Amino acid sequence: MRAHPRQRKNPLRRGSDRVQWWLSRILLALAVAGLPAALAVGLTVQHEQARIVRAQVADRHPVTARLTEDVAAGLDTRTVPAVVEWTTADTTHRAAVAVDTGQRAGAAVRIWLDADGAVVPQPATAGQADAAAWTAALVTATALPLAATLTWKGALHVLDRRRYARWDAEWQQVEPRWTRRQPS
Repeated sequence: MRAHPRQRKNPLRRGSDRVQWWLSRILLALAVAGLPAALAVGLTVQHEQARIVRAQVADRHPVTARLTEDVAAGLDTRTVPAVVEWTTADTTHRAAVAVDTGQRAGAAVRIWLDADGAVVPQPATAGQADAAAWTAALVTATALPLAATLTWKGALHVLDRRRYARWDAEWQQVEPRWTRRQPS
């Protein structure tokens, strides 16, 4: 409901109309503020993910390992756990890692190790960091207007129920005089 500033003192304007007017302005401001908030969230996530990518790239290094046994083909999944081994300067290491199906024993498999020599996932890429940032920004840009809309609809429902209840109560008082019916 739009009201010209001169109509604010209109005697026909109910308190619930004023609440609705102010609530619409506040929720509109919240929905519009969602765009800069989404940008801020996206940039924050992008910076944090880029920091994580740099740390992973600095900490992890690739190693070529060899499969110790054949990996069955035709399974329902594309990757299965299999044992691989690799040799450092003086030791042979073994670990179970996820590999593509259908490979023979002795096939080269690229694995990643951390500074302690433990098998770790491949470091994240800059593209994955950007995707996480865009996702966070889009979720924020969608969530704030959605929350404002749901709050608006809920508030209208509550305000309308109160208005109808008040209208019903007033009608219960006026209707007998109009119809000349005795109140029950």
